[in-house]
Amino acid sequence: MSILIDKNTRLIVQGITGRDGGFHTSKMKAYGTNVVGGTSPGKGGENVEGIPVFNTVREAVIETEANTSVIFVPAPFAKDAMMEAADAGVKLIVCITEGVPTLDVVEAYRYINLKGAKLIGPNCPGLISPDKSSVGIMPTVIFKQGSTGVISRSGTLTYEVVYNLTTKGLGQSTAVGVGGDPIVGLYYQELLEMFQNDPETDSIALIGEIGGDAEERAAKYISEHVTKPVAVFIAGQQAPPGKQMGHAGAIISSGLGTAAEKIAAFEAVGVPVAKEPSQIPELLKSRL
Repeated sequence: MSILIDKNTRLIVQGITGRDGGFHTSKMKAYGTNVVGGTSPGKGGENVEGIPVFNTVREAVIETEANTSVIFVPAPFAKDAMMEAADAGVKLIVCITEGVPTLDVVEAYRYINLKGAKLIGPNCPGLISPDKSSVGIMPTVIFKQGSTGVISRSGTLTYEVVYNLTTKGLGQSTAVGVGGDPIVGLYYQELLEMFQNDPETDSIALIGEIGGDAEERAAKYISEHVTKPVAVFIAGQQAPPGKQMGHAGAIISSGLGTAAEKIAAFEAVGVPVAKEPSQIPELLKSRL
C-alpha cells in the first residue's frame, strides 16, 4: 500500500498552462500519474499534452471527478488557489509554490480543514508513491517501490536519503516533502500516524532541520504511538545561532530549535539519529 496517493489518484494541475505547471505536468503524466485535467482562468477549452484545461477547479472536478490538486501558481495567488480547490471538493491539495505569505497560509489552511481536505506544503516538492503516482516535482528516477515511508522538511535531503535507501535495497511506500515554511499542512505527527497504520510500510525515515519544535513533538509522538522502526537525520547541525538556513521555518531563536535539542529529543526516546544521510538505511536495517 501507500499513503495519500496511489493509482486511484485523479489529479488536476492548477496553473497547467504556466512554465512550471506545464513542464511538471508532462513529467507526472510520463511517470504514470493519472492527470485528468488542469486549470488556467480564461484558457478553458484548451489542452496541454491532451489534458483538458478548465477555467475553474469546480468545473474540472465536475468533469473529471478529480480528488487531488497540485498548485503551480505565483505566490500572490496561491491562497486563492488552495481555497478554490478545497471549496470545489478536492480532498488532497499539494501546493508547490514558494514564497507564499505566512498569513495567507494560515487563512487557507483553516479553510481547507473546515472543508475536510488535507494540505501538503506550500514550498514543498510534493509526494510520490513509487510506481503508482507522483504529485509534484520529485525526481522519480531515484525512487523504488518498497515499504519505507519517508517524511522530510527538505526537498534536496529527501532526494539524498531516498537515493541511499534505494541503492541499499530499501524501496519506499510513499515519500512526502512537507515543506520548509513556518506554517504548512500535514506535518510529522499526522504522517507518522498514517505510516504507522499502513500495513505495507514497515519502517520510517524522518528528515528534520533546525527551527521550531516540530521534531521534538515528533519524537514524543513516536515514543507514544509508533511501533515501527524509525531513523532520523537532522540538518543544520553546524548552523550559527539566530541564522536562517534556506527555509523560512529554519530559524533558531531564543536558543530554541537547535539541532542538538532535536537530536537529544529523539535519542531520549530510543530513535537513532544519523550523523550523515547515508547512514539512514543501515540504521533502519539494524532494527527491521
